[in-house]
Amino acid sequence: MKILLVTPPFVQLNTPYPATTELKAYLASKGHEVTQCDLSIETAEKIFSREFLEAVFREAFERDRLSFGTQCVASQKERYLGTVDAVWGFLRGDDDTMAPLIASPDYLPHGRRFAKQDEETLEWAFGTCGLSDRARHMATLYIEDLSDFIAEIVSPDFSPVRYGEQLAISAASFDGIYERIKGERNAIDRLMCGIFKEKMETIRPEMVGFSVPFPGTLTSALMLSDTAAKENYGAIRVMGGGYVNTELRSLSDGRIFDFVDFITFDDGQLPLERLCDLKEGRCSHNDLVRTVYRRDDGTLAERLNVDCNIPFGQLPPPDFSDFDRTRYISLTELTNPMHKLWSDGRWNKMTVAHGCYHKKCAFCDTSLDYIGRYDAPSPEIVVERMEHIVAQTGIRGFHFTDEALPPALLAGVCRLIVERGIAVTFWGNIRFEKAYTPELCALMRQAGCIAVSGGMEVAHERVLALMGKGITVEGARRCAANFADAGIMVHAYLMYGFPTQTVEECGQSLETVRDMFADGSLQSAFWHRFALTLHSPVGLHPERYGCRLIQTEPNPFANNAAEYTYAGDEIDWDAVGDGLTRATYNYMLGTGYDLPIRNWLPMLRKKERNRDNNRKKRYNNKKGDI
Repeated sequence: MKILLVTPPFVQLNTPYPATTELKAYLASKGHEVTQCDLSIETAEKIFSREFLEAVFREAFERDRLSFGTQCVASQKERYLGTVDAVWGFLRGDDDTMAPLIASPDYLPHGRRFAKQDEETLEWAFGTCGLSDRARHMATLYIEDLSDFIAEIVSPDFSPVRYGEQLAISAASFDGIYERIKGERNAIDRLMCGIFKEKMETIRPEMVGFSVPFPGTLTSALMLSDTAAKENYGAIRVMGGGYVNTELRSLSDGRIFDFVDFITFDDGQLPLERLCDLKEGRCSHNDLVRTVYRRDDGTLAERLNVDCNIPFGQLPPPDFSDFDRTRYISLTELTNPMHKLWSDGRWNKMTVAHGCYHKKCAFCDTSLDYIGRYDAPSPEIVVERMEHIVAQTGIRGFHFTDEALPPALLAGVCRLIVERGIAVTFWGNIRFEKAYTPELCALMRQAGCIAVSGGMEVAHERVLALMGKGITVEGARRCAANFADAGIMVHAYLMYGFPTQTVEECGQSLETVRDMFADGSLQSAFWHRFALTLHSPVGLHPERYGCRLIQTEPNPFANNAAEYTYAGDEIDWDAVGDGLTRATYNYMLGTGYDLPIRNWLPMLRKKERNRDNNRKKRYNNKKGDI
């Protein structure tokens, strides 16, 4: 059976997203003829070209009013048209000799994104030796300026990595998405669908599968699926992926099936295999696995069988054979060193083990299969998969995409890498726990580990215990120091606004982060605002965390992030987040260590004044009684 697997725009532009590589490997092992394509990079490379931009500039000059940022780009039309192909080629790695020119202050036209960068920050981030990295960062700002310009002129949904995201984030109703797909197509829509139509004409698949990992890929996936309608090509259309798994499990609005025939949940190998069997008459609808579809009478049918899974160790290694890695680009969006790893480099994305071995964190979607079902293969299988991928791609760098790398398995993998003399580099997510001893960290470094990221989260003992994180602040500090001492870069994920967390506790967390930057055990960090999701322990049992869900009935379309109330509602969390972010940015630059925490979180100073005033009132009242 001919199958086409599609990654819709826009995901990462530096490397293929791994979902279709895993599905292709399995379906091909069952005898199917499988092709995969990444429309993210294929569409982006045509958007950021002189030909497409000329049309965008023509439309811009027909507008009566433009924003200041768009006027700034429009006024430099010829400079953008004259440099866009060279910049894209440089980001793609075609010509590194362009680096000195692009890194110079006067070659690229400057839009509003450049106004946020000062020479001191660039000097800190790249120095005088990091010329290529500096040029890539400036080229990324250039691409972002053009993206803002395209968004205003062509489509407000446009972003190279978040296209249409606002339509799909927590979309309680399908109305807006339905209208967007059925409405007039803009230039990017036509370009994307044109590329896809050519593939349909060439391949003539009997099944098309769309992976929808993020909210920003939903609308484009449905638009492409609409292009592949049965009346045009006769193929069945299937949709799955991370967004589907987390958001559409309580779906009741059947209009999405105007654009797809089946929706699958969790690991897609077995659901797609059963749909192939259905198409070829080897099974009935009753044999489908983790699949939802619309019956002829308009009602929705569910065939879930969530416990029907293929052992992770029995799956074949991912197949990257359809992707031309020379087409991908490396971006340096931020000077944060960990964020640079995400978007810079053609990493082989690979999962070491299925699910999370801890699966107890209160904020995490632990009730879902991709986290809650832990299934680890042997170290030998992991290393064999790595060797297979290196032989296929010629790339020796790996981004392990696990929720948290299991230390025992990782130790076995690293020993094998060292024993076999395999030359690779890798990075991934870990838990800051005592299993990462100085000896294990040294072994990881010897095996090629260059960076780890892990959740310090609230960095406060009371709240860490409340959220079931399973670590202590002191233990996490020792763990981070072990990695740093081994020469491995350490990034911390941090959280604020967890139920019952106070501003004082946020301040104490920031003190810990400051001290870790100061002693060299932390090189990178990022703060996230807590979001309550329905599949997490907080979402399933909000009363245990002092929360109350505002809405108790499911939405007809997407259901994941939920609104809630709790005792900390009076805190201005936006202001807290701004202060935490500013402080941490300065710590990464090596400054601000000597400033009091209340300088970053002025609301602490206000609380101190209030306490002093209350203390004075109590004292005066007591004097009056005497």
